[in-house]
Amino acid sequence: MNMKINRSSKVPLYYQLYELLHDQIKEDVWKPDDKLPTESELMEEYEVSRATVRQAFDILVNQGWVYRRQGQGTFVSPPTFEQNLNRIVSFWEDMQQRGLEPGTRVLSSELCRASEEIAESLQVDPGEELASLVRLRLADGEPMSVEHSLLIHRYCPGVLEQDYANHSLRRMLVDEYNIRIVSAQQKIRAVSASKYYADLLHIKRNAPLLYMERVSYTDQRIPIEYLEIHLRGDRYTFHTELRD
Repeated sequence: MNMKINRSSKVPLYYQLYELLHDQIKEDVWKPDDKLPTESELMEEYEVSRATVRQAFDILVNQGWVYRRQGQGTFVSPPTFEQNLNRIVSFWEDMQQRGLEPGTRVLSSELCRASEEIAESLQVDPGEELASLVRLRLADGEPMSVEHSLLIHRYCPGVLEQDYANHSLRRMLVDEYNIRIVSAQQKIRAVSASKYYADLLHIKRNAPLLYMERVSYTDQRIPIEYLEIHLRGDRYTFHTELRD
């Protein structure tokens, strides 16, 4: 490592150290899941206090660049997947575009009745028959998200008879039912992982998740799907373009 701490600068030492470590992570000096130097090693290398090192690490952790393992040290986080909030992209298509092998495990597939809340979102009567499909999504074998799709069954009768471990639901809707999803309204908020989601996604209980609710519409402006997605907060970043 190069000594680049400028003690005459007005920039605090901890922030200078953060920038040095951050730059080296971005330049692939350390790869994902590599262990960073210890606090003692950084203290000696940069001639700074333990408090300075810890403040620099805290910023990196809060920004998602590194993660800590109790009693083991600090490690570089795997890269996050950026998603544009202005486009509807299926998981299958998204992973293939990234050069990753998409995978799906079907957790449940059944018919159910619409609750009052979901019926209102889909503009149907409470008790309307829905096709419920819950899937665990994987990228190169790593769990990434859990998706729960609720489709108005009368528009796509028999949809659950298909193999969604190996095929795209969105593609199936187009090919078999001539249903094209062209727009959606969605809400996103942060939640803590319950034991159920923590076990499925191989994360700690209460780890941060991004929870997305989406109502998807056909090209005829008919609401067709109510979708709930729980995404790993350490692997996803959303972005959008803002204009004046």
